[in-house]
Amino acid sequence: MTRHPDTELLETAVEAARAVGPRLRKAFRSRPAVTTKRDFHDPVTEHDRAAEETIRAVIDARWPGSAVVGEEGGETGSGDLRWYVDPIDGTANFAAGLPFFCVSIAAAVAGELVAGVVYDPVREDEFTASGAGAWCNGTPIRSVGASRDREAMLLSSYPTPEDMVAGREEALGRYGRFLASFAAVRRPGSAALKLAHVAAGWSDAAYGTGASPWDVAAGALLVRRAGGVYLGDPLAKGDYLAHVDGFELSSSALAEVTP
Repeated sequence: MTRHPDTELLETAVEAARAVGPRLRKAFRSRPAVTTKRDFHDPVTEHDRAAEETIRAVIDARWPGSAVVGEEGGETGSGDLRWYVDPIDGTANFAAGLPFFCVSIAAAVAGELVAGVVYDPVREDEFTASGAGAWCNGTPIRSVGASRDREAMLLSSYPTPEDMVAGREEALGRYGRFLASFAAVRRPGSAALKLAHVAAGWSDAAYGTGASPWDVAAGALLVRRAGGVYLGDPLAKGDYLAHVDGFELSSSALAEVTP
């Protein structure tokens, strides 16, 4: 029987994600030393860098020479096969001891996402997606849930510090409209894991601004393959909006921020 290429790419992504699980679980709640990148809102630890090195090594062993775009190590390699890697999406949570962070790895061929994994090493939830569908721990998932804001859970880190600098009054006003419109709004702090939860139907919508491809590529594929809606370009830095199938976006407070 012929194996589909995206199956092999997904197997590599899963292997790479699992390879860093033991390290991240051991380091979790050890209060690792934190340095910053862009500013004090953008932390990084030795475990981010080490985990990405491990992930890159697995990918390079299986698909030598392919391009890898990582949050910590930048872009290496070349060609039509590109991997988008966030070794710890939600570093601030990880460093503080809050159990909402994940490993996110996606593969794209000629600009099309074909495989992805979002791995929660604390709960050991493994969300996977390929052309054949989307799964959590091997069980198919469907992105279904609330149809209206008043019954829906929105996951969003909006407004970010950058949003506040760009326009404080506008950002706070918009956030206020979200709070008034949705049944609940939560800021859990990991774009990839938020999208995985929308894909699984555990939350109803997710919105973010200024996301990088390594933040959202795998999660976008999960949402789409689970039957939900992802708006925005997951392979370019920018805003995104995702929601479960059947959600009425046109009447939602999110309609004003549709990418």
